[in-house]
Formats: sequence, structure tokens, C-alpha cells
Amino acid sequence: MAEKILMTALSPTMEEGTIVSWNKSEGDTVAAGDVLCEVETDKASMDYEATQEGMLLKIVRGEGETATVGQAIGIIGAEGEDIADLVQAAQAEAGSARSGGETKKSGGAAESSDAAPDHGTAAPGAPPQQEARAVPGAAAEPGSAPAPPPADGARIKASPLARKLAERRGIDLRQVAGSGPQGRIVKADIETLTATAGAAAQAAAAPLGAADAGAATLAAQDETIAVSRRRGVIAQRLAESKFSAPHFYLTLSVDMAQVTSARSTLNKQLPQKAGLNAFLMKFAAEAIKRHPVINSSWQGDSILQHGSIDIGLAVDAGSGLITPVVRNCGGKGIARIDSELKELIEKAQNDALQPEEYTGATFTISNLGAFGIEEFTAIINPPGSAILAVGKTQKTPVVDELDDLVVRPIMKMTLSCDHRVIDGAAGARFFNELKQIMEQPYRVLF
Repeated sequence: MAEKILMTALSPTMEEGTIVSWNKSEGDTVAAGDVLCEVETDKASMDYEATQEGMLLKIVRGEGETATVGQAIGIIGAEGEDIADLVQAAQAEAGSARSGGETKKSGGAAESSDAAPDHGTAAPGAPPQQEARAVPGAAAEPGSAPAPPPADGARIKASPLARKLAERRGIDLRQVAGSGPQGRIVKADIETLTATAGAAAQAAAAPLGAADAGAATLAAQDETIAVSRRRGVIAQRLAESKFSAPHFYLTLSVDMAQVTSARSTLNKQLPQKAGLNAFLMKFAAEAIKRHPVINSSWQGDSILQHGSIDIGLAVDAGSGLITPVVRNCGGKGIARIDSELKELIEKAQNDALQPEEYTGATFTISNLGAFGIEEFTAIINPPGSAILAVGKTQKTPVVDELDDLVVRPIMKMTLSCDHRVIDGAAGARFFNELKQIMEQPYRVLF
């Protein structure tokens, strides 16, 4: 008997998904476990695997179309089955959703393809964001036959990676000629356009004449920037955390001389140098072992103290923040933590993280030191009850034990705690333990 293929929640925070591409065509035989299509969620692009068997009789939502969780995206059944009623119901549902979507867009929201780049918390080592402007009519790859840019209001076909690169570089996809199948915009189109824009910018860098200098002083025009799906979810989740969890903050300074020395010594023995974030994760995990209340979650009528220390790192993925999680940091060494973290960050920047790789952090680190930030406070990332905000290490005059004025490499850190779970004294004990471990790394041995 024919039945609808429903959009399912492919991530814990997913409320709707956009069909990126169909792997099956109408008339194809489908087995349970086959990848039907690729769906873009609020966090990443993921494969949609079939749970039914039969023939794909009808595709209700085509490439680039969006469906909320529970809505039909296709119809599956036996060859030759009468599906007129199902098609009519599914198309009516799709039409209603499109009408609602257009109303929503006119009110200020839009699809993620029109979103501006986000410049949020990022992990050191992430590639710097580049700025470029689209040049109308720019050529696609040599030898290709690109489709013309879509007309205003037309649906834009683009791969998730192309959308991400365009958001990061400030490129309007409506000005890009796609060279992929059916005019789809791919990564190469964005890179070609960026190179063309760079050449145009250099040509325009001639000295300004008197008239040009006067024009350059004119104020720029206001611009309304649409909210991407990921930015909307970030806003919702962080607002819920900030206004439901009573935050309090603890700040202290750490002498980084011993961490720097230990890192230098270890990196001489490793085939690939370990980053500072791996050290921070390991030191935090060791301090949490001694103060396990930090590794807890508020459950309303109970507090869940987690056995595994799963630490997330806030990363700027271009179109918004995401927090890849290294599991069981308490049972791993720095080299392994660093290796797993680098792999996760690379996947995050390519929108390839799976839900289990970015959810469920029991403790989080946000490091803005690479951007020159001295200190800041961060919002707790649920289900964790604490987040560590890390600033840059800088030479600072301090008074030593002999009352002499000396210059030391000092880093400021701020711990945000959920007061429902962590009392002030408990947070202070953990934070002091972390400071001592960082200033005397040998403490992890006992």
C-alpha cells in the first residue's frame, strides 16, 4: 500500500529541512537503508535513509524545497498503484507550506542562502574569513557551460558547501552563474567568482581623483540581513540558556609559563604539533575528575552527574557557531584529544558533522585568545552547566613571592556557571584546581 515519505528530525534541534539533492528518481526501486536524498538541517547536510521498501512513485518536494518535520517529501509504494489522493494531499500540504514561507520571507526572514556571514566565537587555527563582493556576469570554470544567474524571486540551486563559502565571503548567490547539473552553483563557481572579484578590486585600487575622493566620503546604505536557519537556532538556544539558567561568573589569571614549556616539549616528540585547545581540554578534564559536580546537568527535579567528561569547543563554521565534542576527555591523552579535535573542526567547517559529534557536551570551552581578546564571558551551552571563556596570553608585570616586579605570560579565564547546579564555592574550588594544574602540570600525575 502506498504511503507518504515524511521529513524526519535528522538532528535534535531540527524543525525543518531543505532538500539538497535526490539520490533516487521517480520509478526507482527503494530498499530500507538506501539513501533517498540529501537534506540540509540547521546544523549540517545529512543523508536521509529510507525506512520503507517499494518504488519511489512521486517526489513531492524537489531540490531546494523545504519541509517541516512530519510533512511529506515523497510517496512510496508498489508499481502501478493509484496514488492520486495521496499526491493531491501532499501537494496541497506543500503548497500551503510555500505560501506560508513566502509570507514569512516578506516579514523579514529568509532562507539560509541569503544569510550574512557570522563572526562569532572561533577556535584558534580556523581559517580567517575572507571578504569578497560578487561581480555580475562573472565567468564560471573554463570549458564549462554555466547557467545564467537566476531571476529575482527564483529558487537558487546551490550545494551546501557553495552556500557556506558564499556566506563566508559575502557573495550574493543570485549573482553567480552555476556550472553544476541543472545550473546548480558549486564550490568551483564561488572560487572562480572570488578570484575575478579580487582582480577587479586590484584594478580599481588606482589613486582616487578629486571627484572620487569626495564620493568616497558618502555614507554607505543601510542593509537588512536575513537570518539564516542556523543563526535562528543559535539565537533561540542561547536565549533559552541565558534566561533559564541563572549564570554567575568567576575570573582569574593563570601563569602560562609551564603550559607553554610543556607544550613545546611535547610537540618536539609528536609528528603533528598539538594546539593549545587540546591542552585546555585535558587540564579541564583532570580538574573535573576532582570536582565532578561541574560535569552535571539540571533535570528539573534532579541533577544528572555525567560519568563521561565530554568537552565541546565553540567553533565558527562561517554561517554560525557549532560545538564539536571530544568524548571522554578524562580517559584520553593530549595527542589523541588534539587529533580528534582537528578532525571534528575540519568537518565543522565543511558542514559535515553528524548530530552525535556536536551535541551533548557536558562542559564547553570558548577560546577567543587568537583574536587578541583579553577576557570575556560566555553563555552556557546546555546540557552542560559551565563554560570556560579563554582570553589571550600576554606579557604582564606581576609581583612575585619575593616582592620583585617580574614579567610573566598571563592568560585570563572566566568560568560561567549555572547556579542551579553549581554553587559559588564549588565553582571556585574547581577553578582554583584548574589554575593549579595549568601552573603545575605535574599535578595531573596525582
